[in-house]
Amino acid sequence: MAAPTLKNHFVEHKSTIPANAGELVKIHVRERDGTHTGPRRPVLMLHGRSVPAMAGFDLQYKKYSWAEELAKTGFDVFVMELQGSGLSTRPMMDDHKNVSPAPAQRALLVPHPNASAYTGPVSYAAQLNNSQSDWDEVDRVVDFILAETGASQVDLIGWSAAAQQFGPYAIQHPGKVRSLFLLAPIFPPQGRASAPGTDFGAPVPLPVSKPEAAFGYPMTVGTKSGLDVSWQKDLKCPGQREDKMVDEVWKAIMAVDPVGATWGGPAGPPEGLNRIRNSYWWGWNSKTVPLYNVLGGTVPVCIVYGEHDSIVNTAPDLGLLYFSVPELYKAIPGPKKLMLRIACAGHQAPWERVANDIHTMSEHWLKQGKVEGASSGSYYRDEDGALTPLE
Repeated sequence: MAAPTLKNHFVEHKSTIPANAGELVKIHVRERDGTHTGPRRPVLMLHGRSVPAMAGFDLQYKKYSWAEELAKTGFDVFVMELQGSGLSTRPMMDDHKNVSPAPAQRALLVPHPNASAYTGPVSYAAQLNNSQSDWDEVDRVVDFILAETGASQVDLIGWSAAAQQFGPYAIQHPGKVRSLFLLAPIFPPQGRASAPGTDFGAPVPLPVSKPEAAFGYPMTVGTKSGLDVSWQKDLKCPGQREDKMVDEVWKAIMAVDPVGATWGGPAGPPEGLNRIRNSYWWGWNSKTVPLYNVLGGTVPVCIVYGEHDSIVNTAPDLGLLYFSVPELYKAIPGPKKLMLRIACAGHQAPWERVANDIHTMSEHWLKQGKVEGASSGSYYRDEDGALTPLE
């Protein structure tokens, strides 16, 4: 089979982020078009909060590129990066003064650039993006894909916090979405229902003059060691992760962040810092998921998460930080819903031993509406692919 063709698009979009509202920006979209006969079948993949999409879905190491492997099965796969991530426009993020003013964050900037240059408050004292701006960017890219391929609908694949964008987007635009595949979805049952002063679903961005400055700065930063420490919490099985994966993943993150790659590290060449946008999200909780009976009805939903994922299931007393995958499954109103808790996998499953299994699961879901022979229900999937009902 011929290798999928690769194209990099920079989709123009009029920004609705308060920091640069009204400006023409560029949304990076990578396309891997597989061998196909007949009509093209587009798939759109979206990253989570902290990992750029190219590192998450198109890691060029062995066969870890989910996008490339899926394209080989005949799909036309598009991977997008929202503003503030990867090679898309990064408003208010190139100045290290916009990093959190907390001493721990400033220390990470030594000596590239020197933290002594940091004085006073941040120059843009608000978070970068919000739910409406994210939905607007997804919609712009979806329309671009439909025009590019001639298709009438697109399948959506989201990892982690991408659920915050793709779930509500599917509810608001069911005619454009064929199906939804969520890996390790972040779902806060008690999350914000709507933007201040608006109703969920109304296409009204937050006013530029009131960006809801919940954080006081547009970005924070992550380190290579921080990635490893977080990942280690989920490693419970022998051989769950290859030895060199942290190095490969970090290299891929730095490859799409030429500014962050020059920051941080000890004296000498910088190790680089992962610039992570601060977001203000709403529209994704136990009350909004059932709206209009879209999810599990008009839009079938498949949910997959690792049994050792320490991020997606947290304590109920954490308020907005209470996350629960099973609660998401319960909240989906329609019968066309499938949830799999997979053995020996954590939150970084696309870079773990189960990566190829996840590629296959998504292929089968997109082609057949089934995974391991199941089209609905909640199951535990063991390492051999056998399913045991969870409900």
